[in-house]
Amino acid sequence: MLSLELVRSLGPTPRILCLGAHPDDIEIGCGGSILQLVDALPGAEWHWVTLTGSQRRHAEAQESARLFLGETGARHLRLASFRDGFLPYEGAAVKEFFESLKQEVQPDLILTHHAEDRHQDHRLVSELTWNTWRNHLILEYEIPKYDGDLGRPQAYLPLARSIAERKVETILKVFASQHSREWFDRDVLLGLMRLRGVECNAPERYAEAFYARKWTLGAQA
Repeated sequence: MLSLELVRSLGPTPRILCLGAHPDDIEIGCGGSILQLVDALPGAEWHWVTLTGSQRRHAEAQESARLFLGETGARHLRLASFRDGFLPYEGAAVKEFFESLKQEVQPDLILTHHAEDRHQDHRLVSELTWNTWRNHLILEYEIPKYDGDLGRPQAYLPLARSIAERKVETILKVFASQHSREWFDRDVLLGLMRLRGVECNAPERYAEAFYARKWTLGAQA
C-alpha cells in the first residue's frame, strides 16, 4: 500500500502536479488522496492543470481546486481550453502545451490519467505526461465510466472515511454541469473507493488506487 511517508520523504515543500483532461477528472480520480496530502503536507506547492473546458466548466474547476487545496502553500492553476473529446486530433498544440508546462515546473510527484483508460483525451494526457517528465514519480489514477476499463492497480492509498465522504460531497456540490449524467452520483463515486478499500484492507474501508509503472527504490548512485 502507499504510505504518506513516501510523499513526506520528498521533503516539507514538495512540488505536486495534478493533470486532468477535463474539469472534475483530478477530483474523481484522486481527490481523496489530495485531501489527505494537503493535511499531511501543508507546505506543498500545488500545480493544478486541466486541458479542456468551457467558461462554466473552468469556473467549476477553479472553485473545486479552492475547496480541495484549502489554505495550502503555493497554488498554480492552469486551465486550458482545448476541445473536449478531440485532444488527440490537436496533438501538436497539446504537445506544445506540455512543453510549456515543463518549463514551469519540475514536480516531485505527478498525478495523471491511467495509460489504458479508454477515453482518448485521458490516454493522450497520460502519454504526454510520461513523454514530458521522464525521471519523476508518476502515479496514474482511475476514473469509472461506461467503457468498463477499470484494471488491476498496483498501489493503494487508504482514506479516512471522512475524507472519502468529503471528496464525494465536494464533487457533487461543485460540478453542477454534470448532474444530468447517469454515472455522476454518490453511489458510483463512493462505490469505487469502497471496492479499492476492500482490495487493500483499508482500516476505514475506503481507498484510492493508482497504477505505478516505474519505481526507483533506494538512493541513486
